[in-house]
Amino acid sequence: MLVHDYLLKSAELYPGKDVVIHSAGKTGVRSTYSEVLSSSIAIGDWLLSINLQPGFRAAILTDEPSEYVSCYFGILLAGGTVVGLNTQTSGRTLKKILSDCSVSVVFAHSKFIRYFKEISSSTPSVKLAVISGSNSGAADDLSFDCVGYHDIMDSYGKRDVKSFPKISPTDIAQIIYTSGTTGEPKGVMLRHSNLVANTNSIVRYLKLTNDDRVMAVLPFFYSYGNSVLLTHIAAGGSLVVNQNFIYPNVILDDMVEEEITGFSGVPSTYAILLHRSAIHKYRFPHLRYITQAGGAMSPKLAGKLQNILSGVDIYIMYGQTEASARLSYLAPEKIHSKAGSIGKAIPGVTLELLDPEGKPVAVGEIGEIVAKGDNIMQGYWGKPEETARVLKEGKLWTGDLARMDAEGYLFIEGRKSDMIKSGSHRIGPKEIEETILEHEAIHEAAVIGVEDEILGEAIKACVVLKPGASCTSKELIRHCRKLLPAYKTPHHVEFYNDLPKTTTGKISKKDLF
Repeated sequence: MLVHDYLLKSAELYPGKDVVIHSAGKTGVRSTYSEVLSSSIAIGDWLLSINLQPGFRAAILTDEPSEYVSCYFGILLAGGTVVGLNTQTSGRTLKKILSDCSVSVVFAHSKFIRYFKEISSSTPSVKLAVISGSNSGAADDLSFDCVGYHDIMDSYGKRDVKSFPKISPTDIAQIIYTSGTTGEPKGVMLRHSNLVANTNSIVRYLKLTNDDRVMAVLPFFYSYGNSVLLTHIAAGGSLVVNQNFIYPNVILDDMVEEEITGFSGVPSTYAILLHRSAIHKYRFPHLRYITQAGGAMSPKLAGKLQNILSGVDIYIMYGQTEASARLSYLAPEKIHSKAGSIGKAIPGVTLELLDPEGKPVAVGEIGEIVAKGDNIMQGYWGKPEETARVLKEGKLWTGDLARMDAEGYLFIEGRKSDMIKSGSHRIGPKEIEETILEHEAIHEAAVIGVEDEILGEAIKACVVLKPGASCTSKELIRHCRKLLPAYKTPHHVEFYNDLPKTTTGKISKKDLF
């Protein structure tokens, strides 16, 4: 099976059903499965007409969800590789990515043309840009040729689906660039078979059907957002898209109006909903489940969500871009008895905890999470040495440290790169962060190690207070001292208005140093 087979199948079964709903309500833009498939065929038809080499890379830079989805599947139909670009970008970043994987064609909204004006003469691999939006004429002075998105829609699309190139499940479908929180972004190469394996597994454990309607707040260029996109199209469901979280109550209104059954977010998404929205005043009679990934969620935050969203299943999940998104999940019924756990491996994946020599660690001991399954990436684009460091004998060494209890449930202790070496201790920040979040005044927390003459590294807590709350450094340190061993108690506390984050909502610890 190929990734675009999901769209072909669902369009056949539910042609008139809305697949993408952008800005819900009477003024919203709604696209049916049939419409998205027609647009995808037009894009694929045009791509074949310009005689690109099989496996060509085509990038997408737009925040118009229907266009993104149509471009995504159109590129795949034509035998290309999708490169989703972060819309919060810069000319320098774009140049790096476009050059790194030798992108041939870029699909972009006119609002992003300003970036290409800076770099078009220094990205020789790019031959064509497809421009959408009302100001497409602003691309006239770029050094590569430009085509109007709607011109393609008007002139192409007569090709029969069966006449598109034959593609192997082992071909690369997508390159997703990692967020680069611990270093330079790397292009993760995902085969069709990787994405299909992960999508089918998630559909299975979330029990997704064509009746599901997800509130899609995560960007599609992000691995988690990409997974939400594929799973719901695979199931024949609908995506209600609002990726602007500045006004969370608008999203809550959309959830009620569109009878949302599912919601996916990262921990900061839920922290905002709990502390900076009116979620307590809402009722969501159709909401069946919520999922969380993209970082550790504190047991306290999970408990608050369960109190507010009574009767809604909460799935705590763990994964990596290198695994096509998902590696494990905690079943909703275990959210209390296994508080703080990331659960067990998803169907089709095996997880083990190994020491640096590759030997299994004992129950309760800390080891690196090592994964095996059909969802594991082919490698990093153009980086064989870095690929060899994480892919060994067909297994992915995640860099995440965890312990396993006697029943096989995993508990993350931190990343190898996050470990704080203080005195004779190696300290994972997660337990300290969760302890800080137990304080009623704290909205968000991140713990890092800072240089110290005596200890090597001292523990520093970076915190954000809830609106209207107050707390001093001494008070927070006393709070930690009551609940943690002395060597895990923060030595320093710094207060922030907001913690720096990647565009996908993860706290960017490298920006705290």
